[in-house]
Amino acid sequence: MPTAPCFRLLMLALLALACSAWPHAADAQVRRCAGPTGELIYTDRECRSIGASDRLLRVPPSSYAGSAYRGGCSRHLSDLVYGLTAAIGAGDVNRLALYYDWAGMSTRQAYAVMGRLEGVAKRPLVDVLPVYPSPPPVLSEDGTVLDANSDGYYPQTVRRGAPVALRIEQTFGNQYTPSRTIFGLRRRMGCWWVRL
Repeated sequence: MPTAPCFRLLMLALLALACSAWPHAADAQVRRCAGPTGELIYTDRECRSIGASDRLLRVPPSSYAGSAYRGGCSRHLSDLVYGLTAAIGAGDVNRLALYYDWAGMSTRQAYAVMGRLEGVAKRPLVDVLPVYPSPPPVLSEDGTVLDANSDGYYPQTVRRGAPVALRIEQTFGNQYTPSRTIFGLRRRMGCWWVRL
């Protein structure tokens, strides 16, 4: 019969042998692959083995200024106009809703606004135009109003400020009855948003 120290050594050797034979957990690596039609596939296998290719991240062109945050935050007013035009042109109410300022709105109000946005998204787009603040009236020397200046003609030397709203010109389904929606503009958190 083996002595205690030899028995311990024998047991340690058997334990080491058993541990070395035990299957190791594979170091799994999740790979991101592009399928044959461009769909994104996550797998732990080589992309080639499932008939896909390595999905490479697209590098933006050098002319890209990075001014518009994808997801609705338009850093410049021109980005907002472009986003609204694209959303309405596509008839996509969810995309149009990305540019809406939902802050401080209840669920009931949001449903009502979403219904109005859906109507805007369904109508054919004619144009998106800026709305400028009303020019000051023309006053006489004593302060009386000579001309309310509602047409903005006088005085012609006054520079226009930044737009205060966007006017969405559309037609109804019959293609000739005009429809107009005015979106107020709001600048919040460094982005331009619209409000009804």
